[in-house]
Amino acid sequence: MLDGLDPSNVGDLARRAAAARELVYGAPLPPELAHGIVQGWHTLRAEYGDGLTVAVRSSATAEDLPTASFAGQHESYLNIQGETALLDSVRRCFASLFTDRAIVYRIENGFDHFKVWLSVGVMKMVRADLACSGVIFTLDTESGFRDVVFVTGAYGLGENVVQGAVDPDEYYVFKPLFRDGRRFVLRRRLGGKAIRMVYAAPGDQAAGDPAPGGRDTTRNLPTEPDECARFCLDDDAVLELAGAAMRIEDHYSMRAGHSVPMDIEWARDGIDGKLYIVQARPETVASRRSGTQLDEYVLDNKGQVLVSGRAVGGKVACGRARVVADVGGLGEFLPGEVLVAETTMPDWGTVMKTAAAVVTDRGGRTCHAAIVAREIGVPALVGCGQATVAIRTGDEVTVSCAEGDTGHVYAGRISFRKTSTDLAALAMPRTRLMVNIGNPDTAFRTRFLPNDGVGLARMEFIVAEHIRIHPMALVHPDKVEDDAIRAEIERITRNYPSPADYFVRELSEGVGTIAAAFYPKTVIVRMSDFKTNEYASLMGGTFFEPDEANPMLGFRGAARYSHPAYAEGFALECRAMKRVRSEMGLTNVRLMIPFCRRVREAEDVLHTMARHGLERGKDGLEIFVMCEIPNNVIQIDAFACLFDGFSIGSNDLTQLVLGVDRDSDIVAFDFDERDPGVLEMLRQAILGAKRNRRHIGICGQAPSDYPEMARYLVQEGIDSISLNPDSVLATARNLVAAERAFGIKPRE
Repeated sequence: MLDGLDPSNVGDLARRAAAARELVYGAPLPPELAHGIVQGWHTLRAEYGDGLTVAVRSSATAEDLPTASFAGQHESYLNIQGETALLDSVRRCFASLFTDRAIVYRIENGFDHFKVWLSVGVMKMVRADLACSGVIFTLDTESGFRDVVFVTGAYGLGENVVQGAVDPDEYYVFKPLFRDGRRFVLRRRLGGKAIRMVYAAPGDQAAGDPAPGGRDTTRNLPTEPDECARFCLDDDAVLELAGAAMRIEDHYSMRAGHSVPMDIEWARDGIDGKLYIVQARPETVASRRSGTQLDEYVLDNKGQVLVSGRAVGGKVACGRARVVADVGGLGEFLPGEVLVAETTMPDWGTVMKTAAAVVTDRGGRTCHAAIVAREIGVPALVGCGQATVAIRTGDEVTVSCAEGDTGHVYAGRISFRKTSTDLAALAMPRTRLMVNIGNPDTAFRTRFLPNDGVGLARMEFIVAEHIRIHPMALVHPDKVEDDAIRAEIERITRNYPSPADYFVRELSEGVGTIAAAFYPKTVIVRMSDFKTNEYASLMGGTFFEPDEANPMLGFRGAARYSHPAYAEGFALECRAMKRVRSEMGLTNVRLMIPFCRRVREAEDVLHTMARHGLERGKDGLEIFVMCEIPNNVIQIDAFACLFDGFSIGSNDLTQLVLGVDRDSDIVAFDFDERDPGVLEMLRQAILGAKRNRRHIGICGQAPSDYPEMARYLVQEGIDSISLNPDSVLATARNLVAAERAFGIKPRE
């Protein structure tokens, strides 16, 4: 039946595979095997009672290898009751050795069809239909970052999470500090969880079900709206699962003699409330990536966003879209097209391998479609919601998974660049090379760049993109004089003890994610530096912000922190940073004060921070200040008495030295960090910091844009240069060349 099979001929493959399955299913079980199964059934029923239902799960000899996952290739059956259904399900499991997808997978991975054998495990059903279930990875599936446990979960049986039929909740736990006794959820994301898989009631089986024990022993129901709006796991459950996952990883790593990241399935029983591990196997994709090969994809421009979703694969691809409603439409799919579907099924693996990219309405980053896409190296966006509506067959699109955890489908073909770097061969300068980052979604991936830590972690991105609500609107929602906005704030924050707690948790988890990604390297977090017009754009912001003629020179930075108009908002920022350092234990975080005009203002800010539990010097806390106002340079000796270090903000410093509004297109031609006056300010700042034995770095754009500026800073003896991630590699090479010219050898 399988001789001469061409796996790319989908129709012929389906006919041959169906014939092979029918042959195996039609063969009766050997009497001694059937008898043994029935005896096992009675033993289980004696332990658990007459109402026992079981999962009948296939397990093949070629599954779950370090180099081949075989994920979802064979069948399992849930909620099986009675001897007849049990024996029938076992036969169907054996027959599933010849599913279309399993046949193709064996061909592609070089396995002999007749040297792969399949066994069946019969397990008591965990009543997750009454609770929740999901998948755990002991590393980040996108970046390969191994210091986190990644937990996903949704209501009901776990099949929906595994197959990508539902967008699950996501949680991260930081391993190093967990092992040291610091038990906390590093980060979480609320999934849609629109449906839940439950047991089918008697009579609910679909007409035409060929025999008892098929998949129709379960069904999907809509999830109640209040459950969709809540996380399916509390922190204690997440931490219990993370601890179990780490023990499992340690066990297999010890046996193998090297680190073995794991892919684990879990379920919570709705009757006894306990958490169960139901499967564990090696993770086979992210853990096999080279730690020294860095591939970067950068779009040359942006276009109209058609849909957004969870990014899988970190790549960019262009192609003509093909919307596929069901397996019957796969025959029309052409290699190089972008596959768009509500969700993908395991049988679609052959087509997925020929696709430029995959886009789905449903699913999370641990679903089967995401796992297969990673394994075959195809970028995918899952959980997009309305992709099958927003994208039409024949549309030219660009799928970008290179912009963090959230990816986008853009209209049209957009050019992009791919660069590959062998990090093992990259020389590093003596000058400390740090990165600027604001988006926690990119932190795990960015940490693989050569770096000495984070020179600027921008708080504003987390507030604007993740929190989205003005801090004062969370402290005083009653002062938001718009019923619709007030109702939306209430909706977003209703699962928190108070609206203010929403701000603290979201900000602390965003900053904590960045700090964990680079741990134990230094991460310098700048306290908020929104201008009034930027704050006003946040939800509820117009009720708390004045209208200024020139916000760039107005109520911003340190001026806000002790002012009655924002003091309560700054208190929330301090609570969040105290949680990061004290509760989470991420003491690699340093804090930095922006746009501090006068020494007296600096003293007031430090006093305020101390009142909120952030006292300079206590528990090793270092506080830096931005050096971005001429007065910071002129009075650097006085500022050095108050702060542990300086970071030059070359953008604002250039603006104020030259008197050029950097937001004005009319005078933009006069904005130049290389002006002799600006260079003299830089020289004096570096000299003053050195005189006071204070660290000084730069986090502005100038060293990235102008190689000669980087060389000048090296010549003057700057301690560190912090760059946007896309310019780290080029600037590293430039700095090495500059240092060699000054007789400085690069680092080993």
